[in-house]
Amino acid sequence: MACKSRIFLLLCFLIIFINSTFSLESGIDCTGRWIHIRRLPSRFNLDLLTNCSAYPLFDNFCPYLTNHGLGPKTHNRSQSWYRSDPLLLEVTFHRRMLEYPCLTADPNLANAVYLPYYAAIDALRYLYGPNVNTSMEHGLELLDFLQENDARIWGRRNGIDHFLVMARPAWDFSQSLYVDPPVWGTSFLELPEFYNVTALVVEGRAWPWQEQAVPYLTSFHPPTLALFDSWIKRVKGSRRTTLMLFAGGGGVGATLNIRRSIRNECENGSDSASFLVSRGYSSLYYTKVCDLVDCSNGICEHDPIRYMRPMLQATFCLQPPGDTPTRRSTFDAIVAGCIPVFFEEQSAKTQYRWHLPEEMYGDFAVFIPKEEVVYKGLKILDVLMGIPRAQVRRMREKVIDLMPRVVYRKHGSSFGLRAKKDAFDIAIEGALERINSRLKGRDFDQ
Repeated sequence: MACKSRIFLLLCFLIIFINSTFSLESGIDCTGRWIHIRRLPSRFNLDLLTNCSAYPLFDNFCPYLTNHGLGPKTHNRSQSWYRSDPLLLEVTFHRRMLEYPCLTADPNLANAVYLPYYAAIDALRYLYGPNVNTSMEHGLELLDFLQENDARIWGRRNGIDHFLVMARPAWDFSQSLYVDPPVWGTSFLELPEFYNVTALVVEGRAWPWQEQAVPYLTSFHPPTLALFDSWIKRVKGSRRTTLMLFAGGGGVGATLNIRRSIRNECENGSDSASFLVSRGYSSLYYTKVCDLVDCSNGICEHDPIRYMRPMLQATFCLQPPGDTPTRRSTFDAIVAGCIPVFFEEQSAKTQYRWHLPEEMYGDFAVFIPKEEVVYKGLKILDVLMGIPRAQVRRMREKVIDLMPRVVYRKHGSSFGLRAKKDAFDIAIEGALERINSRLKGRDFDQ
């Protein structure tokens, strides 16, 4: 792995040089946008990938390391679809950072410093491996390096200008430093020394300022504008014959919760055309009330075909919370042009403000309080069938408009596709804006 690490570092420097030259020659304005990639020892990133099968309680993610973390293609002729593992967002984000046009090798010129630390992958040894009883130490080794190796980079702004990506919900890094014995999670985000760092997580908590949720990694990574437009055309032309769909697991026990309510409503309701006609809908419009795609035990995680085809046929995709409020399925649904239905505001509205502006939620999503469904008997079907068809069409158009914002395009993509801001671009813009706003008005020794 050491040889591969050296090759990777050489590639990094070469791409940084090319991008810097390109940004100067192409007239890209990098004012306030310069980013320095902190050079970390490979034990903080690439070496961690060699442990891809080391944790028996966690899935083996070795097969999904190909294509710089995008995973293998869904089939040989696929050009845009991969069996992506959401854990590997840190790897794909690192690869995309190498293409960022405003990179600088001089940290003194940088507006922000990116830490290419694979935090979620490193966390596996604390969550599932032999270090579970020392999970409060997660991050200390990185902190020691930052404070001891070229310490001025870290110390000149007290870490405020640093950011990193963490491909797990923030809850997994939020165990109290003082819990004994340890419970679930590591204490990375509870270390006071990291309070100033901007953490891009797939799900944030409600209160810490430094956490910002970014979209989960889906399986759609187009390399060209033509392929992206081709998918948009397919989404727009797809016949929506199912009113609502739930792709997921859970809800099979006796405990009252929103997933159980969804399953009961889907399984006990009629799917016949006559039922739809009785509710005032033409049988030519919807032929199925509800569709369930069973994704129990993670069987859908690396098989987008299993759920994307049904999503393309559905008008509404139900997004109930599970162990945590958010779901990767939200972004799969948007990619399929399926209108998301949320049951908690923390599922998306208060999470992805950079990518899915809060003020736009009524234009592309439906919100039904879970308490109304679980405890007061409100039928999801009644709410959705009460939305006028013209409004449904407008909502779907808005979902399709938002699609580029939640997709991570493939590294090395065409210039035409780069003109569309994707999930990575928006995350970088948001991180820079947050860092610059915090630094504004502060007086740091340079």
